[in-house]
Amino acid sequence: MKSFLSGLLVCLLLFSACGATNQEEQASPKVIELNKDAEKEYLITISTEFGEMHAFLYDDCPAHKMNFIALAQEGYFDGTTFHRIIDDFMIQGGDPNSKDDDTSNDGAGSPGYTVPAEITHRHKRGAIAGARKSTYLNPKKESNGSQFYIVENHEGTPHLDGEYSVFGQVISGFEIIDKIAAQPKEVGDRPTKDIKMTVKAKLMKKSKIAKITGYEFQ
Repeated sequence: MKSFLSGLLVCLLLFSACGATNQEEQASPKVIELNKDAEKEYLITISTEFGEMHAFLYDDCPAHKMNFIALAQEGYFDGTTFHRIIDDFMIQGGDPNSKDDDTSNDGAGSPGYTVPAEITHRHKRGAIAGARKSTYLNPKKESNGSQFYIVENHEGTPHLDGEYSVFGQVISGFEIIDKIAAQPKEVGDRPTKDIKMTVKAKLMKKSKIAKITGYEFQ
């Protein structure tokens, strides 16, 4: 039964980021110049009505890192919602369609491109990964250009390892993930009330990030 439920959750995640449009073949992920100072890192701040989550993005996932930072800096995520929540599993957001009043199209949007797979890291609690279409439709396992999910399960979701690009890690505000995942929801795992977010990416010294979050870089 447990393996069946795990498989079902994978399928749900796969098909929640359909965005099946030809636009994804007509554009490319955002490209920016990444920080080269070993003493600095981008602090990602995801703000919601429940509080803030802080995260960093992995250097060995450069395509996802550049794209996410660029979108955050241009305000792309601001006003989008966590449109799918599954308690003890994950919360998903970043769909531009979630800004409009039509809830039926949430989960089908994108910036018009995909991001090449960078499958290196594991799905630990707080892992940030790119949502995507099913492997049948997307054999290269490319990520949706903006939709992402954050692992809420305290033990992680190892059954997703090797299948999705984990490109970041929440380092503080884990309780906010739990609060969002536990909200009431309706059909399609959509929250009954919009959970809007703003996302900021700010380059700062790692020592300052440590003071803000309590996280010590290795």
